[in-house]
Amino acid sequence: MTERSVVPALPAGLRAFLVTATNSTSVLLAATAAGLLWANLPLGDSYEHFWETELAVSLGERGFSLTLREWVNDGLMTLFFFVIGLEISQQIRVGQLRDRRLVAVPVVAAAGGIAVPALTYTAINAGGPGAAGWGIPVASDTAFVLGLLAVIGARCPEPLRLFVLTLTVVDDILAILIVAVFYTEDLSPWALLAVAVLVALIAALRWLQIWRAPAYVALGLGVWAAMLESGVHPTAAGVLLGMLVTVYAPSEHKLLTASEIVHALSRDPSPELERLATRSVQRTVSINERLQLRLLPWTSYVIVPVFAVANAGVVLNAETLGEAATSPIAIGVAAGLLLGKFGGIAIGTFIPLRLGWGGLPGNLVWGQVLGGAAVSGIGFTVALFITGLAFADEPAMQSQAKIGILAGSLLAAVMGWLIFRLAWDRGGVCAPPGAPGDDGAFEPEPEPVPSVTARDHVRGPDDAPVTLVEYGDFECPYCGRAVDTIRRLQEQYGDRLRYVFRHFPLREVHPHAVSAAVVSEAAADRGRFWEMHDLLFANQLALTDADLTSYAERLGVEAWADLARHRERVNTDREAGERSGASGTPTFFVNGALHEGPHDQAGLAAAIDQALEEARGTP
Repeated sequence: MTERSVVPALPAGLRAFLVTATNSTSVLLAATAAGLLWANLPLGDSYEHFWETELAVSLGERGFSLTLREWVNDGLMTLFFFVIGLEISQQIRVGQLRDRRLVAVPVVAAAGGIAVPALTYTAINAGGPGAAGWGIPVASDTAFVLGLLAVIGARCPEPLRLFVLTLTVVDDILAILIVAVFYTEDLSPWALLAVAVLVALIAALRWLQIWRAPAYVALGLGVWAAMLESGVHPTAAGVLLGMLVTVYAPSEHKLLTASEIVHALSRDPSPELERLATRSVQRTVSINERLQLRLLPWTSYVIVPVFAVANAGVVLNAETLGEAATSPIAIGVAAGLLLGKFGGIAIGTFIPLRLGWGGLPGNLVWGQVLGGAAVSGIGFTVALFITGLAFADEPAMQSQAKIGILAGSLLAAVMGWLIFRLAWDRGGVCAPPGAPGDDGAFEPEPEPVPSVTARDHVRGPDDAPVTLVEYGDFECPYCGRAVDTIRRLQEQYGDRLRYVFRHFPLREVHPHAVSAAVVSEAAADRGRFWEMHDLLFANQLALTDADLTSYAERLGVEAWADLARHRERVNTDREAGERSGASGTPTFFVNGALHEGPHDQAGLAAAIDQALEEARGTP
C-alpha cells in the first residue's frame, strides 16, 4: 500500500458555503458603496435621520423601542450570527475543526491574527480616548476575503481557500468571544437567568427528541429578548442558538434506509410511503446543514448588505479625511488590519509548523500563505459591528474608525494582490520538520482487490479471462436482484467469466445480515455454500435465527457450528472490501477494477466486454 498527500474533499455543505460567501461579495460591495453615497449626498442629514428613526414594539403597557439601525444591528444581525453559530458547530463536530493536525495551524494563526492587530491598535491608542476600539481590527470579513481569492483565481489554489476558510471560522469564534466578554456592560442577573432557563428548555426538547419548529422559534425569540435585556449583546444569542442545533455526519444507516424506502416508493407509490420517504431523506442530512442552506442566502444577500448600508455611511470630505489622517483611531485600525493581521497570521502559521504541531492542506508555499495572510486583513462586517459597540455615543470616533476600516481593508487587498502577483509560487513548501514536502496528512490509496484463493466462493473456471467479484449482503434487496443478473451474465459469457462472492454485511442497516453470512459459511464447510446462497436470497424477508436454523437443517448443515471462525471469515471479507474501496452493496470489481457503472445486466456486460478486449490485447 502506498501513501499520498491529500487535500480533504470539501463536503457539499461547505462547498455551498464557499460559493454563497464568494458570490455575495459583489452585493456587499454595492451595498457599501450605496451607504457611502447616501451619506455623502447633498441632502443634509437624511442618512442619519433615517437610521435613527425609532420603531417600537409593545404589548399592552410593556414593550421596547429601538432605532432602525439598532433593529438591524441587534435584530437582523442575530440571524447572521445564528448562521455563523451553525457553521462553527458543524466545523467543530463533523468538519475541518475535528482534525487536530489540520486545525492546529489555522487555530494558532487565527489567534495571532487576533492578538497582533489588537496590540498594534493599543500601541497607537494606549491611554487615549480611543483605547476602547482595540477590538475593531481583529476580525476578517469572510465574504470579502473569499471573494478576493476567487478574483485572484488560479494563483490561489484550493488548499489555500480551505486554510483561509478554517482560519476565518476560528477568527469568528474569537471575535464573538471578544464581543461577549469585553463589550458588554450593565449585566442583569435576572435576564441572564432567564436566558439559562430558556436554553435549558431547548436542550430538554432536543433530549426528548421533540422536533416541533414553532416551539424552537418561540424559545429562540425568548432567548433573544432576554439577552437584549441582560446587557450582553443579543447577537450572542444567535451564536448560542446556532451551536445548539443538531448536527451529524450522514450515516450509512440513514442513507441506505432512505434509499430502500425511495426504491419501494418507486415500485408501489402510496401516500404513506411518500411521507415516510420524505422524512427518511430529510434525516440523511442534519437540520444544521438544512438551515444553513435556507438561511445563508438571506444573510449573505439581504441581511449583511442591509447592515452595510446602515453602518458603512461616513462623510468623506476634506475635513473628515484630514482628521482621519492624523487620528490615532483611524491609524490604529488601518495599521491593525494591514500590518497586524499580516504579521499575526504569518507568525501564527510559522510557529506551529516549526514545532511540528500540525500541517497545512496541500503543497502550499510561503508566497501563497503570505498572500492569504494579507487578504485576511480585509475587515468589514464585524469591524463595523464592534465600532458601534466601542464608540456607541461618539459619532466622531465612529467616523474615524470607519475611515480606518475602509483604508486598511483596501490596502490589505492591494498588498494581497501584489503578493499573489509577484511571489505566489516562491518561498518553499510550508511543512513541519520531517514532513515529506507537504501537509503531513496522509490517507491510504485503495488496496488492490485480494486475489482469488481456494477459500473464496467461486462459480466459473479458474482460467476465465474475466473475474467478477461481488461484495454482497444477504439481506440487501439490491443484492437479491443482482442474483438473476449474475446468472444471466454467466449464461451469456460461459467459460469466459468467473464469479466470486464475498461477504459485506451492512450490519448498521440489516440486522440479520451477519448471521446469514455466518450460516452460509457453515454450509460452505459441507460444500453447500451456493445452495445456501440461493436459498438465503430467495427468502430475504425471513432471515431470523429460527429461519436460518431451519434452512441449515434442510441442507443438513449445523448452522452455528464453529461460530467464531465463521464470523472472523465474514469480518475479514468486509475489511478487505473496505480497503479496496467498497462502501455499500452490491459492490462489483471487474478484473480488479471497481465497477462504477449501473449494476444491471447491460452495465456489467459493458464492463466485462471491455475487460475481455483488454485481455485480448485490444486497445
